[in-house]
Amino acid sequence: MELTFKEFLRSGKEQLSTVGFAEVEAEILLAHTLGISRMDLHNAITVENALASISDMAIVEETFWKLLDRRCNHEPLQYLTGVAYFRHLEIKVGPGVLVPRPESELLVEAALAHIEKIQGPVSVVDLGSGSGALALAIATEAPHTHVIAVEKSPEAIHWLKENVSYIDEKVRILESDVATALVGVKCDVVIANPPYVPDSQELPRDVREHEPNVALYGGVDGMKAPRLFISTAARILKSGGFLAIEHHENQGKEIADVLSDEFVDILLHNDLTNRPRFTTAVRR
Repeated sequence: MELTFKEFLRSGKEQLSTVGFAEVEAEILLAHTLGISRMDLHNAITVENALASISDMAIVEETFWKLLDRRCNHEPLQYLTGVAYFRHLEIKVGPGVLVPRPESELLVEAALAHIEKIQGPVSVVDLGSGSGALALAIATEAPHTHVIAVEKSPEAIHWLKENVSYIDEKVRILESDVATALVGVKCDVVIANPPYVPDSQELPRDVREHEPNVALYGGVDGMKAPRLFISTAARILKSGGFLAIEHHENQGKEIADVLSDEFVDILLHNDLTNRPRFTTAVRR
């Protein structure tokens, strides 16, 4: 059985490799199929126990091959497993919501560093929250915060509610367009990852064919949504309030120009790949 299992996994790796995907993804998909972790695949006893609990291996094989076929058709790996890892969290994702990226983790880190300087409870608003990854990271790593996650997409809200229910029910979900959200409300911190990709930019097939365009594209120059999000941030932030907004690597100057009317201490930050990825600023 062990030899058959190894051959089985090897065949999956070869299938993915022929279309340019990393062989490790076969391990992730097989572990998901067996209900164990990828690291457990390298533990013979754990694998043996997992296989012993399965009454019909044919079903496992069929499920695994179907997942491989879907991945070879460029469906995001996270959609297939239903999980995206963000900081210390397991975020539930699927069709209709953007997969959270590691590049956004440093934005959260910058927000947390600012929050640490504030005495007492801190009010945080996540504009365009999507899966809730940013909002939930803040809420769980800074428990004294009161976090509101703003989202208008019904498809994304489904996943947002799943994650809030699963991870931290104290996060408040507001189903609203960013432009009209929280009228009359003031907060200490705004975090945002708006759609900022220029309409003409070619994205990887996984992204353009499967992830929601509404969460990706920001108009001809990619700045339509960021301008809107900055306007809302300026409206709801207290004087001295902190904004962290993600953007395209080529939009740093434009973002700074838009912010300059209402914000000071405008700083451009690089992501994990050393590309300009988000900007922080303080409300006048």
